[in-house]
Amino acid sequence: MTRDELTQFCAAQPHATHVVQWGNADVYKIGGKVFAIIGMGNSGATATFKTSHMAFEILSDSPGLQPAPYMASRGLKWIQHYAEPGLSDDSLKDHIRASYEMVAAGLTKKMRASLGIKEV
Repeated sequence: MTRDELTQFCAAQPHATHVVQWGNADVYKIGGKVFAIIGMGNSGATATFKTSHMAFEILSDSPGLQPAPYMASRGLKWIQHYAEPGLSDDSLKDHIRASYEMVAAGLTKKMRASLGIKEV
């Protein structure tokens, strides 16, 4: 996916907000918490997203993917898609959507209510 396609997908998530920080990265948040970081690397667009522990273990050793610099070194389960072959477009979207859902689920009840996110 191109950087534009990635940013459009992230921006389309309900209640997503966007800021530019950390060296011109497009950072997408829900309720003030990061769920995706879109940037540019040597091989094109990069996408960094939160994962489950199991997905982190599987994806960490996949070609074109790596534990996210800075975040994974602090014990956080974040993966960076930085080069081909990486993930298919659909799989990358699924992982970004799952990251969004994990971050949204971790918001306080008050924040979820203010955003209109229903309890599951």
